[in-house]
Amino acid sequence: MTTTIDPSASASPAAHAASDAAAPADVRGRVVELHALRELARSGPSEKATEAQHAKGKLTAHERLALLFDEGTFCEVEQLRRHRATGFGLEDKRPYTDGVITGWGLVDGRTVFAFAHDFRIFGGALGEAHATKIHKIMDMAISAGAPLVSLNDGAGARIQEGVSALAGYGGIFQRNTRASGAIPQISVMLGPCAGGAAYSPALTDFVFMVRETSQMFITGPDVVKAVTGEEITQNGLGGADVHAETSGVAHFAYDDEETCIAEVRYLIGMLPSNNRQDPPVQPTRDPADRRNDRLLDLVPLDGNRPYDMHEVIEELVDDGDCLEVHERWARNIICAMARLDGQVVGIVANQPQSLAGVLDIGASEKAARFVQMCDAFNIPIITLLDVPGFLPGVDQEHGGIIRHGAKLLYAYCNATVPRISLILRKAYGGAYIVMDSQSIGADLTYAWPTNEIAVMGAEGAANVIFRRQIAAAEDPEAMRARMVEEYRTELMHPYYAAERGLVDDVIDPAETREVLVRSLAMLRNKHADLPSRKHGNPPQ
Repeated sequence: MTTTIDPSASASPAAHAASDAAAPADVRGRVVELHALRELARSGPSEKATEAQHAKGKLTAHERLALLFDEGTFCEVEQLRRHRATGFGLEDKRPYTDGVITGWGLVDGRTVFAFAHDFRIFGGALGEAHATKIHKIMDMAISAGAPLVSLNDGAGARIQEGVSALAGYGGIFQRNTRASGAIPQISVMLGPCAGGAAYSPALTDFVFMVRETSQMFITGPDVVKAVTGEEITQNGLGGADVHAETSGVAHFAYDDEETCIAEVRYLIGMLPSNNRQDPPVQPTRDPADRRNDRLLDLVPLDGNRPYDMHEVIEELVDDGDCLEVHERWARNIICAMARLDGQVVGIVANQPQSLAGVLDIGASEKAARFVQMCDAFNIPIITLLDVPGFLPGVDQEHGGIIRHGAKLLYAYCNATVPRISLILRKAYGGAYIVMDSQSIGADLTYAWPTNEIAVMGAEGAANVIFRRQIAAAEDPEAMRARMVEEYRTELMHPYYAAERGLVDDVIDPAETREVLVRSLAMLRNKHADLPSRKHGNPPQ
């Protein structure tokens, strides 16, 4: 039996009524009709629309989902849904899926939920039916306790549906917030995302972007020019590089969709399915007791000489492999996910190669958010310190370095996962306290014999404490040098903090990996209760 289906999937209600009247009379005919409808829904509005999507360097929604999920595992939900809106010609255009593909599948054998905007239909714009599909898949992900990935490529709210479309966004935001800290939420920006639509990715745990083809902004270039007179391109205003380097909105940016989605799969493999589970363990052939002799030469004894903290991290973790979060934003601090003896850990480390590793507004916000994410998803935190303090300056003070620095302090103090800190070299002032010192709850604190822990550097301390003696000396410079050495000898020697119980042990740098692995094994079943409360009130 041959069944004819309108290829535009946008016939009028009367036409569909006529089609229903001529529906096949037997089951086999109905099944043929079903498969024809499914193929129509999958293929999209037309070959021309697909070619236009490819011409922009973008994949279709189904092509993206095929990259995300293990082959043959994606199960689509509400494939045949269509909108019921009328007016402005909408009643004559009712495509299946309504411009969003929703469902679940497997990523490396684990259940993951997803929705993907189909830009070929209404430009991926969100209407009432479109939003309802997203609400349903979000509710399913929360109930099932599985990660949620959104593949975003949409033109914002469907203007023809008015406030109904706006209400749809409200439902998404509410569910983003309810899912926060319960299941991992990953937003992948593969096209435009403007206006209120940009707030959903901002509420999720991770944001991926693709250069040249994805943009995020609240108001576009035309509005900016009309209001402020500034002329700027879409990518200049809200492209991947802008959000990865300047605003910090994007955690990851890649050159193409294939690489981007492959990295999404890699990240999922390092996250638990929900907050009640631990991250997946991956067997490794990298020995837990592997010595790190290279570290003896990698970190200079002179605290003023820079080095690349990435090399330290690569030396310590399994196979030198890690995934850095916010790699290009606030580079004076490193936040990365890696494995130690197969167990996932979050690493927060000062970067002496950038601003000498100081803490500033950007670094504080970046690290605070990362610590909160690790704590939410049961990922132990290792902190590597080489920090000269907070960045001084009028801009920093007026920009609120106090409240931004307090965000990092709050995040560490509130974290109940295993926490281990290691002081490689200098750790001065308030920055030492904030970077997970023993006094704010680190479970174990180690130091190398190159450590210097103090209120400030020896030079600055001597200038304050011995100001009068230096000024009255016949040779002020010689007196200053002698006082600096005296302060360093008395209060900054490598064992001063250990003698007072503020460091659990001073360790051989070559044994760092083994010490960390053994410490994490001991802390694996750590349990800590917070006071009974609705929620805290973190600094903003």
